[in-house]
Amino acid sequence: MKLSQFKFRLPEDQVALEPSYHRDECRLMVVHRKSGKIEMTKKDENGEDMKDEEGKPVYLDFRNILDYFDEDDVFVFNDTQVFPARLYGTKEKTDAKIEVFLLRELNAELRLWDVLVEPARKIRIGNKLFFEEDGPMVAEVIDNTTSRGRTLRFLYDCPHDEFKRELFALGEAPLPRYVVDKRPATEEDMERFQTIYAKHEGAVTAPSTGLHFSRELMKRMEIRGINFAFITVHCGLGNFDAIEVEDLTKHKMGSEQVIISPEACEIVNKAKGDGHRVCVVGVSTARATESSVGTDGMLKEFDGWTNKFIFPPYEFGMANCMIGNFYHPESTMMMTECSFGGYDLVYDAYKKAVKNGYKFGCYGDAMLILDD
Repeated sequence: MKLSQFKFRLPEDQVALEPSYHRDECRLMVVHRKSGKIEMTKKDENGEDMKDEEGKPVYLDFRNILDYFDEDDVFVFNDTQVFPARLYGTKEKTDAKIEVFLLRELNAELRLWDVLVEPARKIRIGNKLFFEEDGPMVAEVIDNTTSRGRTLRFLYDCPHDEFKRELFALGEAPLPRYVVDKRPATEEDMERFQTIYAKHEGAVTAPSTGLHFSRELMKRMEIRGINFAFITVHCGLGNFDAIEVEDLTKHKMGSEQVIISPEACEIVNKAKGDGHRVCVVGVSTARATESSVGTDGMLKEFDGWTNKFIFPPYEFGMANCMIGNFYHPESTMMMTECSFGGYDLVYDAYKKAVKNGYKFGCYGDAMLILDD
């Protein structure tokens, strides 16, 4: 397919800049990929659309997701943990303000980090960056990696745990650019831009679909007998890279680290073998499981990296349902959803979302795609 097939007009005010007050109260749209049915509103006992006191439709909310799953179904979650990756420093001599976005630690002993800098034109090899006025956190640029990429060596002599603690104390939640260009990140964002089940540090952006799951909702899922399988995908910034080619086969995704344990495989494969639903939560989880599924449709243990780019037409090998958010036009995440639910049906769902005021982006509303 072509990039232009994923264009649509997204009003600026439908990009969510704040999370829902409660994690599980965003809207939910349900897409049935075999029947082509799209559900947006709650129904009364007669199967009619419910209306509020003003006669407006009562939309499904995320808590209604329980209505579509039964005992022994499985949800596959990504338990990566986001770290405060965005820092602000000043360049020596000029005092120019520089944004430093931490990507990953390259060498713990030498305090080497792979980062992105902005504005990149001002940062050259040998420059020093200061992160606190009169503070000890200083970094030296020792290499250029890409147009915006640099390797920094932090000049901070202390035990590694203390260094990481001090470094992260200077950072803020790595919200997407489309949010921080409109408002600054807050301390609350560091909590809300993190799933409640986050466990393994390494992500520089949140697996945003997982943000909708509250402790109360997951407890209700447990009571219903729904099982959970946790994998780890350290989400990178590749999802946000603009696609610059019309032919999607020529786009290269950034790589993300994936760890799928034998325990997760056992839970998923038992559900599949017994004919139950297996629901992947988020695009990162979908890509990871598709990178490790066997020809028999069963999940395989995996410890490595994937740059798998899923766009239509594509036949999924493992999951039979998927939850995602509503994403920006021409985004790789939207393309993965279209691959799962079918291009025409999901594109139609997006048009309905725009028309009916759904919110888009990491803090936006959710879509459940079912195989019925």
